[in-house]
Amino acid sequence: MPRVKGGTVTRQRRKKIIKLAKGYRGAKHLQFKAAKEQVLKSYQYAFRDRRKNKSNFRKLWIARINAAARMNDISYSQLMHGLKVAGVEVNRKMLADLAVKDGAAFSALVDEAKKALAK
Repeated sequence: MPRVKGGTVTRQRRKKIIKLAKGYRGAKHLQFKAAKEQVLKSYQYAFRDRRKNKSNFRKLWIARINAAARMNDISYSQLMHGLKVAGVEVNRKMLADLAVKDGAAFSALVDEAKKALAK
């Protein structure tokens, strides 16, 4: 009985990995072993960075809120504390959007926070 070489199945499996490695530099898009290692590593990066993306956006929102708050003579931490004391429930994403697009509304929220802190 002849041995089974599995030519077409093996080739299809390897072609699939090579196709996923398209655009990689050097041997990583040509050689199966290097491509397989890099594709697996790329999947790990993608998984990690889907979660990291969320903290990156939070950092961006905080930086924008802080910049706008300081233009209104209050620090970020005092603003957030003042809004909490005033009972204003607005998340950082919306605050950052207001800071960038609607300065007047943001200033009104800052005034609310300042009033709550003064009490």
